Parts: sequence; structure tokens; C-alpha cells
Amino acid sequence: MKRRYFNYLMGLGTGTTLAIPNFNMAENKDQKYIRLGGPVFEKYDDPDTWISALQRLKYRAAYCPIKVGADETRIKAFQKAALDNDIIIAEVGAWSNPISLDEKVRKEAVEKCISSLELAELIGANCCVNISGSRNPNPAYWAGPHADNLTPQTFDLIVETTRNIIDAVKPSQTFFALEPMPWSYPDSPDNYLRLVKAIDRPRFGVHFDPVNMISSPQIYFKNGEFIRECFRKLGSNIRSCHAKDITLREDNYIPQLDECQPGLGKLNYNVFLEELSRIKDIPLMMEHLKTAEEYASAADYIRSVGERNNISI
Repeated sequence: MKRRYFNYLMGLGTGTTLAIPNFNMAENKDQKYIRLGGPVFEKYDDPDTWISALQRLKYRAAYCPIKVGADETRIKAFQKAALDNDIIIAEVGAWSNPISLDEKVRKEAVEKCISSLELAELIGANCCVNISGSRNPNPAYWAGPHADNLTPQTFDLIVETTRNIIDAVKPSQTFFALEPMPWSYPDSPDNYLRLVKAIDRPRFGVHFDPVNMISSPQIYFKNGEFIRECFRKLGSNIRSCHAKDITLREDNYIPQLDECQPGLGKLNYNVFLEELSRIKDIPLMMEHLKTAEEYASAADYIRSVGERNNISI
């Protein structure tokens, strides 16, 4: 894949209005719908096998099917297969720590983000997504909490780093986005808006994972209201969403929130799906489950909630 190099001085202009592509759907235009996706456990080595696996799962969105470094001809073949079969490639993951205290780790992470964003641009993914990173010096907790994560200095570092990644690639088809985390920016809808404004690049988008921003019992018990707030403030900029669930332990005096399979927790999926269905062609991607059977069960639950709310999934 052709490499592009850093351009620290050139911007893409000002403003934060993000364009949403208009994909054609075979459904009634008045029918509300959401594109659900998740990992594919079946082995595939070509676009046709990949598409067949997605169709058996009834997915209309997918994670990027190939890795950074693939031949451009192969990338374009998968892109064409997705377009021809009405599949949206939701995101290319660039999971790494681009604000690491270790300079070697930091540079490698930034390069990974650039390469991943290039892949997202070539394959036509909705976004390339990473976390903002962590100042935790322990490599085992590269995405973990640290006292310096939520500071003005780290906020500025995230802004500079994200600008550098976007300016190195100058994407015109895709977006770079940061997944929220409870102990790193963006940790709330208001802080996400601050980042959008500060980064000031039209190709910076929003990745929405409500579970990752539920960090207290107060938000947990009113998560439906919280989800509506997030969509009200961030909805026009959202490029991809993650689907999981969350529980609050009742047998522990110190609040302990745990991630779980969709349908086994208390996330308000009625509100989540209702709000997401208002935005055209933004994928909802399941993650972090262990088996194909767990993903099938989660998909069944999400589709059942959609059916109750007249949303095709």
C-alpha cells in the first residue's frame, strides 16, 4: 500500500460538519432500519466466501475483512464485493496507544493509525477507529486508567496526535474516530464535542459506544436518558457504533460495572435502537463475545428489540 508521510502544518480546513454517505436500500424508504454486524467466525480467503458468510449471519455491516498491508487489488476486490452486495464496512481497528510515554511504542502506534486509516480510505470503510490512548506506563494496561489521562495536557496531546494522523493521510472517503473510554478522553458527550471542535478536521468523526461512557450508578440507572443526550449532541457526527451491555453488581458496596452480552444487562436497547435508526446507514457492531453462538444469541436479542419498535435489523 502506498505510504503517505506526516504533514504537521497542513490542515483540511475548519468546521465540524461531517458528510454521511447515502447507500441505497431495498426497503421501503419509510421503514426504519439498522445495519447490524459482528465478527465472522467462518474461514474465508476471497470476497465471495466473505459475502456468503455475512449473508448467512444476516449482517448488513461488517468489520474490515483484511489487514493492513494487503495488496491494493485485493483491497479493491473486497470493496467492490461489499458495494455490490449492500454491505457497509463499518470500521478498521487501529488499536494501539499513540500517546504512550514510551517513545518507541508511541511512534509505532501513530504509524499503525496512519496505515489503518489508509486502509479504511481504500476499502471504503465508514471509519478507522482507535482509542485516544493512555499515559499508563505499564504496557499491560496500555488502554487502562491513569491519573494523567483526564488532564488538559493530555487533551492537548490527543488533539495534536489526532490531527497529525488525519493530516498524514488526508482522507476524502472515510473518517478517523476515537472510541470513548471511561477513564480517557472522550469520556462523555460534552468532552467528545470539545475534541471535535479542538481537532478541527472535517474527517474526524465520532465512534459511539454507550457502555464505555457509563461510569457511575447515576448514569447506569438513567442510561436511556444518557443515550438520548449522546445522540442529541453527537448524532450527526457518528460513523459507527458498538453493541454490548452492562450490569451493576448488587452484592458489592463499591460500585462495580461489568460488560456483558447484549440482552443480559440493563442497557436501554429500546432507546439505543430508536435513536440509531434515525441516522441512515450507521452500523451497529457487536464485539467482545467469545463464540459464534454468543453472537447469534446477541443478534437475536437486538433484532427482537428492533421488531418490537418496528425497526428492521
